Amino acid sequence: MEMKRFSAAAFASAALLFSAAAAMACTPMGVGAKASADGSVMVSHTCDGWYDNRIKIIPGGDHKEGEMVDIYNVMCVDTRPNKPLRKVGEIPQVAHTYTYFQIGYPFMNDQQLMMGEFTWSGRDELASTEGLMYIENLEALGLARAKTAREAIKVMGELAEKYGYADGGETLIIGDPKECWVFEVCGGGLWNKDSGTPGAHWAAKRLPDDEVFVGANRSRLGVIDLNDTENTMHSTDITKLPEAMGWWKQGEPFDFSTIFNPEPYGYAYYAARREWRALNLVAPSLKFPVLAKWEMYPFSVKPDKKLSVKDIMDVYSDHLEGTDYDLTKGLAAGPFGCPSRWQTPKDVRPEGRKGDDWERPIALFRCSYSFVSQSRADMPDAVGGVLWFGEDSPDTTVYVPIYCGVTSVPKAWSETKRHVFDRDSAWWAFNLVNNWATIRWDAIYPEIRAKKASYEDKFFADQKTIEDHAVELYKKDPKKAVEYLTAYTNKAMNEVNDGWWDFAFELIGKYCDGGVMQPDGSQKTPGYPTEWLKAVDFGGMTERDLKATNSK
Repeated sequence: MEMKRFSAAAFASAALLFSAAAAMACTPMGVGAKASADGSVMVSHTCDGWYDNRIKIIPGGDHKEGEMVDIYNVMCVDTRPNKPLRKVGEIPQVAHTYTYFQIGYPFMNDQQLMMGEFTWSGRDELASTEGLMYIENLEALGLARAKTAREAIKVMGELAEKYGYADGGETLIIGDPKECWVFEVCGGGLWNKDSGTPGAHWAAKRLPDDEVFVGANRSRLGVIDLNDTENTMHSTDITKLPEAMGWWKQGEPFDFSTIFNPEPYGYAYYAARREWRALNLVAPSLKFPVLAKWEMYPFSVKPDKKLSVKDIMDVYSDHLEGTDYDLTKGLAAGPFGCPSRWQTPKDVRPEGRKGDDWERPIALFRCSYSFVSQSRADMPDAVGGVLWFGEDSPDTTVYVPIYCGVTSVPKAWSETKRHVFDRDSAWWAFNLVNNWATIRWDAIYPEIRAKKASYEDKFFADQKTIEDHAVELYKKDPKKAVEYLTAYTNKAMNEVNDGWWDFAFELIGKYCDGGVMQPDGSQKTPGYPTEWLKAVDFGGMTERDLKATNSK
């Protein structure tokens, strides 16, 4: 993301490199209130790659005239020692801000406003050497200054236009207790603060209340109706540059995705496969076909049933099981059906396959964190907003409830060292378990899923009781409700952290040296599946040498 103050050509190249790295990331979803099982507006996000997983609560409050807000670059990767924060500017503070939650991509404020994110590459011609804002800056400022999705879009859009957008293309799914929107933004091109032109191109589309949105590393807005002010918002003069560049003509539908992201990142199915899979999981009756990156799925769909938080979590645990692309099958899955595929540099890929890659599932081992949020209009904000947060890969994490009104989270979740093993970090507990599972996936993964469910099922079972009590406290004294939910959230997070470290070491002791430790202290060695032994020609060398010996 270090792409400031050098030539436009160099910037464009750097922007593509950044976007390529960032685009290893993210499969967010949005669920309208009438598409969810309990009337929640839901937003979800997998942050796939090495991004800042530390939860920091930034208090809101009143501010004096003349206060400024520092703007830093590369905030999303602040846990990387070789990517130090660098102040790139400052902007005036507003009179009042809301408390919000800072992480790689800031995701929640105390008004039940939620945001999920994904990256796309955008056009080289839109890269800006003078822009100040990155997407995480816009998210932080939007959450600090807005109460609703519409307000946040207005805040972020105006800031991007005024101060310039320095990032590649980005999409945000933004939810509040009443509605969900999809916001997309990219650069303003050869812009500077004195050019008199907007420093960004952006648009937003409202998600129908009874539908679901899914996106994955390519622009997803599609055609927008520039005259529908109730369901569409957009930047100043959004058609001017596209028309001048020949990307769009008067009278044509204004297809934001085709205009600003004509060549999506990655191999042909990098993004589209995840969209295809998620859409078919939530709306199987629609039987969506496999499409490549140049073809678009609908912006949103009606799910076959109303979706719960658990349903979205299950989508996030998917490895394409039961499809032609099932990552738990075939030689690449190894003898034990492991779905993880490590990154493979192009120089070691076979000739003729340099542009190809492994299938990309929704559940990814290199995920930093993921969440599923609920915003509910029938509760006070402090109670109605809850974000179910999981460290590391979503298939092997435990989602813990974090209420939007809490004033603290445990140190194990707010501090970590990512470049060295950190026994004091919750993230490392989950990363250790996920990595250990690759040793014997067929045996260890079911144990992880059972342990994961034991925590999450209890959180779900207790949710109504906890929230009913919090609402009663809120009626008498809002501060008491906040204290109660803060204590509950911290207790849950501490229990999960401590329990998962215990579980990690339990797995290390049980599964080692190819064996499985038994309760009586003996060790059982199950070996390898017969079909896999046949596939790798088990005993073939012995047979060859015996034939050679007997022929003498």
